[in-house]
Amino acid sequence: MDYLHIIHKYYPEDNELRRLLLKHSRQVADRALSIADRHPELGLDRQFLEEAAMLHDVGIFRCDAPGIHCTGTEPYIKHGPIGGELLRAEGFPRHARVAERHTGTGLPGLEPETLEEQIICYADKFYSKSSPDRVKTLDGACRSLEKFGPEGVAKLREWARRFESEK
Repeated sequence: MDYLHIIHKYYPEDNELRRLLLKHSRQVADRALSIADRHPELGLDRQFLEEAAMLHDVGIFRCDAPGIHCTGTEPYIKHGPIGGELLRAEGFPRHARVAERHTGTGLPGLEPETLEEQIICYADKFYSKSSPDRVKTLDGACRSLEKFGPEGVAKLREWARRFESEK
């Protein structure tokens, strides 16, 4: 799969939004691939991890988030399900699941289930599109989830124990 083809289809102009999307997605992909490299025992699909990480935020252009150059009309919380719809329409249902399940540590009814979904969701928490040059610490990532309740924070800390430890 050529994920850049899909990105260029929905982001045809070389502008701030596309550059931000590509930078953020590359950060998430690199962190996910690093986890895969440290944990060969998990049997992760590296190619899928990279593709899905690069496409997890494809739906942001339809959202109203001017601080990150998004001029759509939908609330930002919907960018995952929107991305899922776009990727399903492109014929990539597995990638669509990652897009719709990566927000927070999962939305009600859309929690990450597979290891690849969990790893991309986890990796995404360390990078903010509004501060693209900053990498959050685990504590910082947890603080950003606190407003959604303690369950997401607990899930993120559990993923950190599982994915950041050396095997």
